Amino acid sequence: MSVAFVPKRHRGKAQINQETIQRLLDENDQLVRCITEYMQKGRAMECVQYQQILHRNIVYLGTIADASQTWLQPQISPPMERHQH
Repeated sequence: MSVAFVPKRHRGKAQINQETIQRLLDENDQLVRCITEYMQKGRAMECVQYQQILHRNIVYLGTIADASQTWLQPQISPPMERHQH
């Protein structure tokens, strides 16, 4: 079951760690394989739900990545002016 379907009362409370991210990446791999299989069999309508889950997972991972970049970004102070004597 996708972590995208976590009940609302539990959302935002999960620890985001490497294991969670890896689980989502593994799930995305499986979703892509499933979508590809359905498409090859001409069953495009049946893969829409998997595409929606994949989309949610990718957006979630992107949000995590953006937040991580902001958090990890070093605080750069403006350069000090040099006074010539």
